[in-house]
Amino acid sequence: MTTNAATPQDVLAQADAFRKTYDAVREQIARVIVGQNEIVDGVLTCLFVGGHVLLEGVPGLGKTLLIRTLSQALSLKFSRVQFTPDLMPADITGTTIVVESQSPDGRITGREFRFQPGPIFAQIVLADEINRATPKTQSALLEAMQERSVTVGGRTHKMDDPFFVMATQNPIEQEGTYPLPEAQLDRFFFKLLVGYAGRTDMHSILDRTTGGQTTEVKPVLDGPGILMYQQLVRRVIIAPHVQDYAVRAVMATHPDGEFTAGLAKQFLRFGASPRAAQALVLGAKVRALLEGRAHVSVDDIRKVMLPALRHRVLLNFEGQAEGITTDMVVNDIIDALPMDAEGVKR
Repeated sequence: MTTNAATPQDVLAQADAFRKTYDAVREQIARVIVGQNEIVDGVLTCLFVGGHVLLEGVPGLGKTLLIRTLSQALSLKFSRVQFTPDLMPADITGTTIVVESQSPDGRITGREFRFQPGPIFAQIVLADEINRATPKTQSALLEAMQERSVTVGGRTHKMDDPFFVMATQNPIEQEGTYPLPEAQLDRFFFKLLVGYAGRTDMHSILDRTTGGQTTEVKPVLDGPGILMYQQLVRRVIIAPHVQDYAVRAVMATHPDGEFTAGLAKQFLRFGASPRAAQALVLGAKVRALLEGRAHVSVDDIRKVMLPALRHRVLLNFEGQAEGITTDMVVNDIIDALPMDAEGVKR
């Protein structure tokens, strides 16, 4: 168990301001994005814990628009990278170039090497269709995501804080794509599945996009504010039995684990890493703050299990042949895992 010097009173004193800011950002996003409340909440959760997010969905569902709208609601430097098979690592990270200095009369007086930063040197980076780039280029981005720095020409260049990567991918088109390896998927805090709009939402989308009205999104939060709230999230208190639930949830994904049963035992080849437990705890802390609490509940953990675990478990051949999805396995764990170690549900 880790100790935490924060008291519930300290956290609750700032929780109200956090909820108001969170709602203000959501309100600005809702000016453009119709519905998709769970997706918006998932993206904002990743933002406030300092993680990165992967959005998966068929074309035309507003993934890129959501990310652009979020960047407009935040006073942060934004850049977009369209991933293609011919994209090279230097196109993302930047490169060292030779710069000539000249005298007033135009004579070259010297040359020096200078680093030209790539688009990764922003605070919000949209990696559009990340699975269309080669593994070498994907690795360059994902290394920057993990280390928060880039090394070029023997020199290390740090990213500005906060640093937030949102990547998109299309699950149905596989020609000319390079699926992310499991080890690289693990770098994403959440994987969110963007679904189709309902009938009412579809009408709202058409009303907004086929008329002559334009919607302005105003920035309501800046970098220092985000960093402050990221620290606040980590000060939320988690009781030992709640943290143990998160640990057991991760161990329940291990095929031969102590707590594994049901679909996980039958259809999983590999389970989740300790990063998954970190994602469960931090994501649950955001849920607790939004509900006005200074402590995490088991229900908070359960609410973030799907986006935190679905991309961190790997199906075996039998599971693939039977048409089992990782969401089905995680939902089975949520239903079956006892809320305390003795198996008595509270």
